[in-house]
Amino acid sequence: MKVVLMAGGRGTRISELYPDIPKPLIPVDNIPVLEREIVSLRDQGFTDLILTIGYMAKKIQEYFGTGEKWGVNIEYFVEDKPLGNAGALFFLDLKEDFLLLNADAVFDVDFNRMVEYHKEKGGLVTLFTHPNSHPYDSGIIISSPNGEVEKWLAKEDFRPEFYKNRVNAGLHVISPKALKLSGIKKEDIGDGKKIDLDRQILKPLCGTHTMFCYDSPEYVKDMGTPERFRSVEEDYKKGVVKAKTLFNKQKGIFLDRDGTINRYVGFLRKEEEFELLPGVAKAIKLINKSGYLAIVVTNQPVIARGEVTWEGLEEIHNKMETELGKQGAYLDGIYFCPHHPHKGYEGEIPELKIDCDCRKPKPGLLLRAAEDLNIELERSYMIGDSDSDVEAGKAAGCKTIKIEEGGLLEAVNKILRIKYK
Repeated sequence: MKVVLMAGGRGTRISELYPDIPKPLIPVDNIPVLEREIVSLRDQGFTDLILTIGYMAKKIQEYFGTGEKWGVNIEYFVEDKPLGNAGALFFLDLKEDFLLLNADAVFDVDFNRMVEYHKEKGGLVTLFTHPNSHPYDSGIIISSPNGEVEKWLAKEDFRPEFYKNRVNAGLHVISPKALKLSGIKKEDIGDGKKIDLDRQILKPLCGTHTMFCYDSPEYVKDMGTPERFRSVEEDYKKGVVKAKTLFNKQKGIFLDRDGTINRYVGFLRKEEEFELLPGVAKAIKLINKSGYLAIVVTNQPVIARGEVTWEGLEEIHNKMETELGKQGAYLDGIYFCPHHPHKGYEGEIPELKIDCDCRKPKPGLLLRAAEDLNIELERSYMIGDSDSDVEAGKAAGCKTIKIEEGGLLEAVNKILRIKYK
């Protein structure tokens, strides 16, 4: 599969640190960021690369040449005049699905896993999506339960009060058919006419059942400002970037929901009843910084009992993600059991009244998350406020901590040995 790396930007905000070199050549821990990305792609078997370049193009060409030094083949498309972030695609000979990556982002991702997902879905486009620490000022992707992108809310668009923390990261698998569907022709590009990838090609595919989101907790960050650059460089030095790649085993901190993250009110049936406990956002933010994944695993028998709809539960979880996001924290996954083994409730859903494998104290939710996210359970923790949480964690092979309501921050500090404050 060909890989197109968009590497033509000026990097205006970060140029104060490196005014004489193009952004793709900025050294991160002494190695140019684009070189790190090329090596990561090569190691996964992606060796057929096209670089679209413009600003200081000659310096990039002189550094990478044909790519032979790195075991890849590099072709170049040089924009003599800016064509927008997608204009170059219409001048390339792209006959099959290809990876389109934004070289402005720092990433280390298991792209084979993403490509396999793209093939399984059979769509025209797959977006790499992830949670971040500032969803309130990021574009938000809204999808159906099977991952079909329904809406794409840019920063300037109206958004609901509560939303899932799912942000487009600038990494894509795209079929050339998506370019044709845009109706854009070569003669429409140039002479000041630029093509915007998101607005003119991708957003029109929302709701057409042809574009899917691929959720992943892997490392993808922009290094466009001096502050973000320093943060990314520190992550490289600590080994965080490589460690987050999903072909490496991950470690997670599994969290119960009611009584651990939010105030316990019995059966929580409406989003108005959801209230974050003090210290929870800070605790989850510490998890985010630590290298552990933060994953909620929760029993929600209110679905089987007919007391909350699927949409109602989604709104509760959207409120949880929104409130955490406002405080710079995010969850890498939410897994819930909708079943309930006891029958006889008015309005219950019969097909969900079963003795399942996912209802805690059984470990099914943790095992499913471990499979999805390649988690090594023996290095992971389960934190909750009930015996069933502890039993589920032990059954999955995790270390466990039982807390009182409001005790999450203390438990996380204990796990991290108060390394992060």
